[in-house]
Amino acid sequence: MSLAFANAVQGMAITAAKGPAPETMPSTPSHSPASLVITPLFHVTANNCVAHTMTLAGGKLVHMYKWEAAEALRLIETERITVMSGVPVMARELITHPDFDTRDTSSLTSLGGGGAQLQPDLVQKIENTVETARPGTGYGMTETCGIITSIGSDFFVDKPASAGPPMPCYEARIVDSDGKELPSGERGELCVRGAQVIKGYLNRPDATAESIEDGWLRTGDIALLDEDGFVFIVDRAKDMVLRGGENIFCAEVEASIFEHAAVAECSVFGVPDDRLGEEVGVAIFLTADAKLTADELRSFLAERIAAFKSPRYIWFQTEPLPRNASGKFLKRQLRELLDPAQAV
Repeated sequence: MSLAFANAVQGMAITAAKGPAPETMPSTPSHSPASLVITPLFHVTANNCVAHTMTLAGGKLVHMYKWEAAEALRLIETERITVMSGVPVMARELITHPDFDTRDTSSLTSLGGGGAQLQPDLVQKIENTVETARPGTGYGMTETCGIITSIGSDFFVDKPASAGPPMPCYEARIVDSDGKELPSGERGELCVRGAQVIKGYLNRPDATAESIEDGWLRTGDIALLDEDGFVFIVDRAKDMVLRGGENIFCAEVEASIFEHAAVAECSVFGVPDDRLGEEVGVAIFLTADAKLTADELRSFLAERIAAFKSPRYIWFQTEPLPRNASGKFLKRQLRELLDPAQAV
């Protein structure tokens, strides 16, 4: 219901501002709502946000056993898929796949995902690459039934770093380490309260007391609220690198690295350091036939982020980065397996 609300309200707002959109495709049964299910049904993205929403719309669900961009493009063409929502790297792999230009993707109206931040460069690439589809994302947790915020189309293009406004069933606030509410524009932990927040963890009163107080759920995400009430997720608190007393948000560094055309996948994480506590490390998998050196990457980043945020340790991988069943990169596994002595 929250996602249906977000889609309806944002669509009404755009119509009010611009007038009715021109017909981009014939109204035929082949273009009835259809979603490609590309993440496991045990995860809230596929189960709550995709399956429930498409069922509510009376649409079709097309399931993939395992993610593979070429197969996804085939299914989009043959099944006339209108919506594809997974983790961001899947949308990136879809639009950069060699088969993309040979497949008919004209049925797509929405492309994006959640589970991790949709990098700003990817928002614009979706907007520019898929003629009929608009970029979209949502932010939430298992503890909130999958959704807290949602954003798409013109709103997302205008605020590509945002996760959107909270749904109307939520109260949202940003707090500091002492639990004090912070004003708009300041970074802190996002807390939410509302009907979609769980009452607690089964048989784990200690975990419940740690995470939920007076109905307020501590999300563990560092965020800010802008003057329009839109949420901007800065990073997971646990993914933040603390370098010599300076907070470095992995998502910010990843977003800058993804702007380089040679980068297909990247994952940023902290590497222990005796002097500074932690240094920034990144594992990178390049696009086919691309070449990139550590010096070239650091020069590229020098124009985009502060010098202390630039990775000290860079590992160029010959295989795609490891992921869990939901498609997210396994930072912990990378941190454990990669040897700083072998970085460049």
